[in-house]
Amino acid sequence: MSATQVDNEPVTPASAAGGAAADRRGPAWLTRGYWTRRRVAALLAPAVLYLAVRELGLLVLEWMAVRNRVSVNSALTSWDGLWYLGIAAGGYDGVSPRLVDAFGHRSAETPLAFFPGYPALVRVAAALPGVGLVTGAFAVSVAAGVAAAYGLTRLGELVGGSRRVGLVLVALFAASPMAVVLSMAYSEALFCAFAVWGLVATLERRWLLAGACCACAGLVRPTAGALVVAVGLAALVAVVRRRDGWRPWVAGLLAPSGLVGYLAWVGVRTGRWDGYFALQERGWASRFDGGAATWKFGLDALASARSVLEVATVGFLLAAVALVVVGIRMRLPWPVLVFSVCALVMVVGSNGLMNSKARLLVPAFTLLLPIAIGLARRRTGTVVAVGAAVAVFSAWFGAYSITSWGYAI
Repeated sequence: MSATQVDNEPVTPASAAGGAAADRRGPAWLTRGYWTRRRVAALLAPAVLYLAVRELGLLVLEWMAVRNRVSVNSALTSWDGLWYLGIAAGGYDGVSPRLVDAFGHRSAETPLAFFPGYPALVRVAAALPGVGLVTGAFAVSVAAGVAAAYGLTRLGELVGGSRRVGLVLVALFAASPMAVVLSMAYSEALFCAFAVWGLVATLERRWLLAGACCACAGLVRPTAGALVVAVGLAALVAVVRRRDGWRPWVAGLLAPSGLVGYLAWVGVRTGRWDGYFALQERGWASRFDGGAATWKFGLDALASARSVLEVATVGFLLAAVALVVVGIRMRLPWPVLVFSVCALVMVVGSNGLMNSKARLLVPAFTLLLPIAIGLARRRTGTVVAVGAAVAVFSAWFGAYSITSWGYAI
């Protein structure tokens, strides 16, 4: 190829002059005619779709809160939300002593069971002019959910081959059974934002971003263990194959730093190396038992459940296992499958509050990919009808779980 040709097309003096003029004008997105209605609509679509589905959930929540004589704000800041708000307000040592664990006990170490990433951002948001603690918590969740929506759109494009798959994935995520926690003072939305962009960066071999997102996710939720395995293995494969130079090495070192760092800090505070896990077991009877407790819960729920929430939780767990199998058969990218499997093993294999299982599946958003890919191939009318039905069910189920169901989620 000669110096005057690009892609076998000659560069004429006029085109060269035009290119120079374009360079002087700056990037194309700064030009006057770039932002057409179509471009703006495409840019805003993930955020609008996500927020619309979540707004439906909040409207149903408001209706059910009135019916059950519950304050919407108290419902959205209940259970774990109170702990996160307490940590955001006063740090780990300043949490109100009225907050207790699942057995009604409390020690100076009990708040350490909650990861610091989300309350730290809430504290920053609450310090802004005119923003209080609760508003800051909701703002962080909303902003993180929108960031996750754009990441899911990109993930759908990479795995499913089209933007349509990505948008369907966004809708399914926003309408997952316990998606109400994405609008609560909970850490799920923030974790999902870091996790999905970590997976996207891994698939695109942007190793520094992958490692950074994984490290940040490790400061938000213990589910980051699944992401550490996925990103770490992908980085290891790149190193073994001698691809991308030094960057996979850095990603592999960064990936576990957030999670390991926090667990180590709790270990120092509690005086034992497994301090975090001891806190979880002592305060919430949560430990890894290989799924024995989940199996017993499933049998008991199907035989003599107290409510629709328990029966539905069993159904969601079975569906999650089936979706992992479908994803393997569809040959989804192996880092995605590793994340799905590890996240599901963490949910199914742990003891603790069984009523939280449906919520704990929300961060395992990659389980929704087979549904998104299959649904995106249908006619638009079918996609809209299925999406609307799922969104309505999610809105009702989430509202029921925090206004009518009387136990922790």
